[in-house]
Amino acid sequence: MLLRKEHIDDGGLIGIGTISGDYRELLRLLPAGQLQAAKEVISKMRSERRVMEWLTTRVLLFELLGEEKIIDNQPDGRPFLVDGSYKISISHTREYAALLLHRECPVGIDVETISERVKRLSEKFISEHEYIDPSQQVIHQLLHWSAKETMFKVMEEREIDFKIHLRVHPFQPGMKGHFQASESKTLQRKTYQIHYEILPGAVLTWVVDR
Repeated sequence: MLLRKEHIDDGGLIGIGTISGDYRELLRLLPAGQLQAAKEVISKMRSERRVMEWLTTRVLLFELLGEEKIIDNQPDGRPFLVDGSYKISISHTREYAALLLHRECPVGIDVETISERVKRLSEKFISEHEYIDPSQQVIHQLLHWSAKETMFKVMEEREIDFKIHLRVHPFQPGMKGHFQASESKTLQRKTYQIHYEILPGAVLTWVVDR
């Protein structure tokens, strides 16, 4: 389940876990106080995939913090902890679940499966002003997409055009590092430091909005 737990500066915490096994196994790993409510929630879900994501996220949160926390969603779908103890961001692929927590700052995290499909979609979210290394095209394009997803999660805005309003500054991708990305949607015109890592079969990006 929990592959990695990593503390980041100033009260942040990242957890990466695998989505695998049977949902009944995940139910047994939940805090006892959440078991009945969890059964009621998943009984209304039509997709087994959605059940696994929902349960994995909550088990991962419990394993990260060692205490019971309840995740709910705002009307726009953004997750939050009911007790307000941390800001939270969540992402899934078929194999991974990723959580980012911070005591004070809004956060965004995104994990994406490495796939050639990004080549066909890149013109929808990468502008002519953004640099893509042709020798690492898929990874570089995917990091652009993932970075813009993390930015979207920390911004209070809707109707964001990833190609027009979000720009990744030129960088050369490695296995792990960080780069700059900026937004032109708001009056603040913020620049973010995006952290990234290449996982087996996936890319991970995250940001803390300080």
